[in-house]
Amino acid sequence: MPGQDQVVRFTAAGDRTVAWATVGAGPPLVVGGWWCGHLELDWQTPLFRRFAGLLGDRFTLVRYDRPGAGMSDPAGPLVTSPADELAALSAVVDAAGEKVSLFGGSSGGCAAIAYAAAHPERVERLVLYGSYARGAEIATAEARDSLLAIVGRHWGVGSRVLADLFLPTATAAERDEFVRFQRAGLTAEKAVRSLAAVYAFDVRDQLDRIEVPTLVLHRRDDRAIPFALGRDVAARIPGATFVPLDGTDHLPWRGDVEGLVRPVREFLGAGRRARQAGSAHQDLSERELDVLRLVAQGLSDQEIARRLGISAHTAHRHVSNIRGKLGVSSRAAAAAHAATAGLL
Repeated sequence: MPGQDQVVRFTAAGDRTVAWATVGAGPPLVVGGWWCGHLELDWQTPLFRRFAGLLGDRFTLVRYDRPGAGMSDPAGPLVTSPADELAALSAVVDAAGEKVSLFGGSSGGCAAIAYAAAHPERVERLVLYGSYARGAEIATAEARDSLLAIVGRHWGVGSRVLADLFLPTATAAERDEFVRFQRAGLTAEKAVRSLAAVYAFDVRDQLDRIEVPTLVLHRRDDRAIPFALGRDVAARIPGATFVPLDGTDHLPWRGDVEGLVRPVREFLGAGRRARQAGSAHQDLSERELDVLRLVAQGLSDQEIARRLGISAHTAHRHVSNIRGKLGVSSRAAAAAHAATAGLL
């Protein structure tokens, strides 16, 4: 994706405007919902573009700004309720026009969880990073109130406190840049309301309703969202995979980006391979599917023949036809296809 630029579009979520951008090629991966974001300013950040590039070379990366912030009608009302968050994400998924995978980072994980629970037919796979289920558990009530008061009284000081929290390994220049980014994306009033919404979100009752394959990642020493909250999210989602990561930076495009992106690409790629496998085995007859299952169990042509009551020659011919239709060169590859396609 080197040198490729994003394409920004606009769509409606009720009476609100949502700015969304695409870059890359492949199945759509929707990333968004940050408490403070700006499509254009993010794209001007080298570290962010590197992160996007690692994902966008295999997927069409779809990003959006929450209504009332960034490029999404900044003069309009800010989205702060769970219902409005879900409406904004729904509008972007509808605009993308097909089934998507979701990458919910930080508070964006709450919207992704709610959408996946409500619309499993539209979600291929769900990735949650630095996530939580109940915002009140992020910090003590005293700490939350103190931070909201600082942001509300003096957005300049508040934005620096948040920069220290989100970017603990950053240089002074990088912190200054992030301070400018936050103040460009949100006014002081909207910053308070947006941060308060982060603490107010609660999706605990929706976690056990998620049916789609889910990957949860969290950095062990994340200073913004405690590690235990990400682990709790994974424990509450049926069948979810939890991957602990080393590091202290909350933003996924900082720190060991490759270590974070690698399991994400593998997880999303597994879904892609399963779709391809599922498409390929649709050309097989019922008898060929029976033979393929027995091949995957390690049976020889003679054993398959005895099991199905056919001749060894016929069994051999079926195996040859299966390999041809699947485009594989060996029985082992055919067996691997059966496993990937969920035929076992």
